[in-house]
Amino acid sequence: MTTWADAVLVARLAAADPHGVGGVVVRAGAGPVREAWLAALRVALPSDRPMRRMPGSITDARLLGGLDLPATLAAGRPVAETGLLAETDGGLLVVPMAERLSPGQAARLAAILDTGTVRVERDGLGRCHPARLGVILLDEGQGDDEAVPDALADRLALHIDLTDVPWRDAVPVDDPSHAEASDPGAGDVLGALCRAADALGVVSLRGPLLAARVARLLARLEGRAVPGENDTIRAARLVLGPRATRMPTAEPTPEAAVPEESAPEETTPEPDTPTEHEETSASLDQRMVEAARSALPPGLLAGLIAAGVRPRQPRAGKAGAAAASPRAGRPLGARAGDPRQGRLSLVDTLRAAAPWQRLRRTAGEPQGIRIRPEDLRVTRFVQRTQTTTIFAVDASGSAALERLAEAKGAVELLLAEAYTRRDRVAVLAFRGLGAELILPPTRALARARRGLSALPGGGGTPLAAGLDAAAALARSVHRGGGTPVVVVLTDGRANITRAGAAGRTQAGADALAAATALRADGVRTILIDTAARPQDTARRIAEAMGARYLPLPYADAGAMRAAIRAAT
Repeated sequence: MTTWADAVLVARLAAADPHGVGGVVVRAGAGPVREAWLAALRVALPSDRPMRRMPGSITDARLLGGLDLPATLAAGRPVAETGLLAETDGGLLVVPMAERLSPGQAARLAAILDTGTVRVERDGLGRCHPARLGVILLDEGQGDDEAVPDALADRLALHIDLTDVPWRDAVPVDDPSHAEASDPGAGDVLGALCRAADALGVVSLRGPLLAARVARLLARLEGRAVPGENDTIRAARLVLGPRATRMPTAEPTPEAAVPEESAPEETTPEPDTPTEHEETSASLDQRMVEAARSALPPGLLAGLIAAGVRPRQPRAGKAGAAAASPRAGRPLGARAGDPRQGRLSLVDTLRAAAPWQRLRRTAGEPQGIRIRPEDLRVTRFVQRTQTTTIFAVDASGSAALERLAEAKGAVELLLAEAYTRRDRVAVLAFRGLGAELILPPTRALARARRGLSALPGGGGTPLAAGLDAAAALARSVHRGGGTPVVVVLTDGRANITRAGAAGRTQAGADALAAATALRADGVRTILIDTAARPQDTARRIAEAMGARYLPLPYADAGAMRAAIRAAT
């Protein structure tokens, strides 16, 4: 079957038993192919089953449920509101940009898939609602380092990749579940699937259990009570194939024994020959493994054969430190507080005051809501600060000829990735008598290239001035809500003082003082020793600065980039 035919079959399976299969991980960007698959899913889903979409900015009150404020105010007593998960009971919940799910959201969805219920204990309420639903995770990640949470993906039986499906192929398929006839009576289905999972390196026990569930569902769609051999093979291909982490070893073919001419005839008992049932079981195991192998992309097969399984690398780039913010960022609920020091959460304030209205209202007073200071709630926010990497480049005569070109290349390589990481890059150059801001904090690649191409080289080494300028820029970034990281590229041989005079002794003392001041600011720093041979002066500067010291005497631009990415 083609990839699109498999995808349509997966849609029918998810629509037939949403909670049973858990759902589907759909690897595809937004476009006509993904929309065509979602349309096929809606057509396959019975009309009495809901299909809801979960916004990325959804609050816990909307997701799980809580106090229905208008109904509570009207009734004078707490009235519960049904959340999105309970509203989707029996249907499918579509999660766009699932690779960006927060750990808390992923944990809540995983708990729903495990228990089939949503328990609400908030706002003075305690409720338990059925939520037997399936989850459709739309994975829009651009690489292997961007993926949905593993704990959540493991609970979903079906994984499909529509990245390489041409939009012309995304057409309706006539009932793909009947593409192959199935022989009845596949024997020990779960045992065969467990052996196939072991051969493919599927570690989680959910893999064969979900595959057995899919095999029974395939048989049910064709009107049979017992899954047949082809049902089991297709289930292995759809469920175990995407989970495979290694290539199964081929069974050695038994060689015919060569009779020995001089061997005396002995009446030895013949070894037990495999029964017909064992031969059938072995044949089924092999066919399931081959079917699962066919579901793997060709590139993945080559990678598995050549290097085995590689652990997932951490996600590229840094989003900056998470910091509490009084008025901006992602909302994290509400807390009791003074609205003059934050943003008033009107709904949460009314929700806190509503249960007390009957007690606070006295006879003869006009109708209205009685709000007291202890009812006031302010919204809690958390904001991901933007990382700004500040390059302080030694462009003096002692370093320009050795490392200036490599430094420019490293900055360009890092800046090319800054857009996807939402980072910024700034460049300072120190030479002659002082330091100069060559490139203000930016993500504009064209602007950076123009600034770097004009970066001059030659002259003295005013290292103290360069560190002072980097510290000032880092403080400016921090005041603006960002997270600064200072990367100093120098050989450490300072010969220009803070006053602009020549003199190695005083220049070295000034550089150590500037490094100590930068350390006092609490800025994360890295010093790359760009000399042909590692210098003690550069190491002392790094120690005073509290920086990670990276001697790179033979580094090129790519090596510098890798070292900086690893350190930050």
